[in-house]
Amino acid sequence: MERFHHPQSGATTTNNSDLKRGKKRGSYNCGRCGLPKKGHVCNLTPSTTNTATTSPPTTDSSNSARCSTIDPSSHVHLRRALSFDDADDLRSGFHSDFDDIDEAEPVFDYPDIDPDSSGCLPASCLWEILRRLPPAGILSAARVCKGWRETTKKIWRAAEVLRLRVPPKAQFGFVGSLLQKCSGLVTLSLRLESDLDSMMLACIAFSCPNLEALEITKSQSSINRITGGELGRFVADKRCLKSLKMEGCSSLGSFSLCSSSLGTLWLSDLCSLSKMAFNCPNLKEISLEFSRHENDRTDLVAMVDGMVRGCPRLQNVHISSFRLSHAVVLALTAGQLRGLRMLSLVLGADITDASVASIASSYPNLELLDLSGSSISDSGIGMICNVFPDTLSRLLLALCPNITSSGIQFATAELPLLELMDCGMTICDPNSQDSTSEISDHELSKPPNSKFHLIYQKLIIKHNHLKKLSLWGCSGLDALYLNCPQLDDLNLNSCKNLHPERLLLQCPSLRNVHASDCEELLVGAIRSQLKKAASPEENLLSCKRLADGSKRIRVPPLVSSLSSDNGSKRRRVGSHHCNIHVC
Repeated sequence: MERFHHPQSGATTTNNSDLKRGKKRGSYNCGRCGLPKKGHVCNLTPSTTNTATTSPPTTDSSNSARCSTIDPSSHVHLRRALSFDDADDLRSGFHSDFDDIDEAEPVFDYPDIDPDSSGCLPASCLWEILRRLPPAGILSAARVCKGWRETTKKIWRAAEVLRLRVPPKAQFGFVGSLLQKCSGLVTLSLRLESDLDSMMLACIAFSCPNLEALEITKSQSSINRITGGELGRFVADKRCLKSLKMEGCSSLGSFSLCSSSLGTLWLSDLCSLSKMAFNCPNLKEISLEFSRHENDRTDLVAMVDGMVRGCPRLQNVHISSFRLSHAVVLALTAGQLRGLRMLSLVLGADITDASVASIASSYPNLELLDLSGSSISDSGIGMICNVFPDTLSRLLLALCPNITSSGIQFATAELPLLELMDCGMTICDPNSQDSTSEISDHELSKPPNSKFHLIYQKLIIKHNHLKKLSLWGCSGLDALYLNCPQLDDLNLNSCKNLHPERLLLQCPSLRNVHASDCEELLVGAIRSQLKKAASPEENLLSCKRLADGSKRIRVPPLVSSLSSDNGSKRRRVGSHHCNIHVC
């Protein structure tokens, strides 16, 4: 193996032949495990250390081709029925199989790397360092020396998960060459800032023969030019594909999807589809988001009818469109999807209480129901409570102007398993027409049909399992009383008429309170109540039991501080921190 020496001066180079060359010595450490060679017998045989290419690691942290972490806020187009996991922004989406990739700690079989060619670094150390680099860093590391170049090739071949951001001026050949390096790629996530066309889709199909999951998101300036025929051929050719998520599907026109392996399908920005055919017997989750334009002419009744016929194993259904109506609900319930657990029909102003009755009679085992933007009333909430008391854990009724505080209180009282409830923009002040940037004029133009919206309302909720409550935009709410021991996230954004003296929060587990666009007095009242709720736990530090454990007695502050610092002998007791978001 060649060694790279620093260049010497001219005087020394003339006498280089007269100098006695030193003896080349190998590394003093084992090239497999990194321990000193003297008196050491390595238990790792070459047969066990060369299995990285045949058994690549399956973890997100091992995706050596990860360019940059994509901000969750950039996925605003992929709005799903809310799963509300621990994301900060409560992002929308059904539970994704990729959210749990980091849970299992991988066990790597490190390749046999020559310590002389790796800069005398142990194989495990070099592998762990290089595999954490982004794609640009790995390409740069391959130029250092021959040993590093061979190691990067093995890292590319071992990568199973790739998250890549494609800049606007990136060449098509660069993306293709990068994908060809990852012969064992299983999961591919592309963030495109350039246009998407059939050449890119063909490159993915050719370079990733074992691809199981593909997610393509785009920036606002990029355009998705994929047609329905090209998408159908891609799905039909990729027989291993299990998950497909794509943004900006406004150029599809029509499509026909036929796949026996596809289990998850997310398509957004759909517009005026003339024909849709589904033949996916194993499809379990589908999300179809249509563009928010009134010129959309998609026949949703025919689409839903074909969907339930071609996908009999559906469990999660999400459809977002202004053209949702009671006829679409009837077509959905006629399919008798026995395994349906999550149903989300968003922005359907023509969905009424009759639609709720049809859903309740056909699917009594729902765990999530999202009817945001519909015209249901308190009567519809009563039907929901009568049918789903033992199964429903997430109820989303945002942008439903016919719902009052009485219906919300009834839902929390009759649904004991409820963990999440979204009632944003339901209790609104009719005199205030200011809205957030996320709500269109079409959604706010629907007048409320109930006389209770003419006066301010109060809301009293007592629930033992509720964890997340959203009341954003409820400007008609002037009094709020919460007694929820498990509540950890409360959204009060734009609750402008909520009086501080009529606010009572008995929520010891509260972690986050969102109070943007609220009065300063209300924010101060929230902060003071949370501080008072934490004070009883702090007083426990100044108390100590007698030797027989009979009762508590007060102890001097010095003794209390010493006992609290000894974390190895006593359990540390303290108040948790609650964040108040006002920006």
